[in-house]
Amino acid sequence: MTKREEYEKRTEELLAPIMEENNFELVDVEYVKEAGNWYLRAYVDKEGGITLDDCELVNRAWSDIMDAEDFIPDAYILEVSSPGLGRQLKKDKDFKRSIGEDVDVRFYRARKIPSGKGNKEISVKEITGTLKSFTDDTITIETDFEPEYIIPRSEISTVKLTIDF
Repeated sequence: MTKREEYEKRTEELLAPIMEENNFELVDVEYVKEAGNWYLRAYVDKEGGITLDDCELVNRAWSDIMDAEDFIPDAYILEVSSPGLGRQLKKDKDFKRSIGEDVDVRFYRARKIPSGKGNKEISVKEITGTLKSFTDDTITIETDFEPEYIIPRSEISTVKLTIDF
């Protein structure tokens, strides 16, 4: 387990009681370096949507716990946020909750897909479809060109809910 994974896992464990006490959901935790600064972020949600006051409540309680535990030696910025409209699907619970929803799937490398015009194929880095199912190794989406398009998770860089404007 990497240092980053260890910090994220430990943080999830420390946040669990706060989430349970307030009927919030911990969507994700990330420990990332951006523009020379380390960030420890918690993405939280609740039925009906998370508010700024909810984020502040979590931040205060979490900050006190992190000060007491002090298990990350690097300087970091603590952030609590909502997962946003175009939330990334990472965990099985995210995929399960999103069955039947439209998703944008981005690949690490361009992938050939049917063009819908004869036998021609086109190369794409991203496709949109309706999430039908998932396993540990694949996700299956319904697209305009294929009713069951199976994609190996190893080829996927991100899966996000589609935002319709």
